[in-house]
Amino acid sequence: MDIFEAIDTRRSVRKYKKGAIIPQTDIEKLLSAAMHAPSAVNSRPWEFYCTDKEDVKAALMRAHPASRMLETASWAIVVCARPELQPRHGYWPQDCAAAIENILLAARGMGYGTCWCGFYPTQPRTDDVKKAIGCDSVPVGIVAVGVPDEEPAAKGFYDADRVKFI
Repeated sequence: MDIFEAIDTRRSVRKYKKGAIIPQTDIEKLLSAAMHAPSAVNSRPWEFYCTDKEDVKAALMRAHPASRMLETASWAIVVCARPELQPRHGYWPQDCAAAIENILLAARGMGYGTCWCGFYPTQPRTDDVKKAIGCDSVPVGIVAVGVPDEEPAAKGFYDADRVKFI
């Protein structure tokens, strides 16, 4: 699948085939895609907490009620920021978002479904997620990854009214 097809066909999937096995090597490919994202002064201010454990996914669902899709997703990838890696810049939220988008597109290209739920800057969600995964960094978002059990309709489209050529 070429990149434009991946972009055009990417959807937020909330229903997955429960129990589907996704090899850790495929998750590592998604993480490699994430780590190829651009970041301010190449600071790479991110780290990733990945789990296929039901108890950890349940703790994440308690921390963020909108992440109920983790009930059937095979994996959860929590993208966390390390702002101290960008001491003179505050672009780590954008950098982590770019990493998340790379995960979404790479997963689509591999035939997996994903759904992104943001945490940052909502409190107490970020603190609850920190407790759930045992991290000291700043949880920015979670990506559910699984084998899709639905085909949501497209919601994105090109809107020429929102473009100004100067």
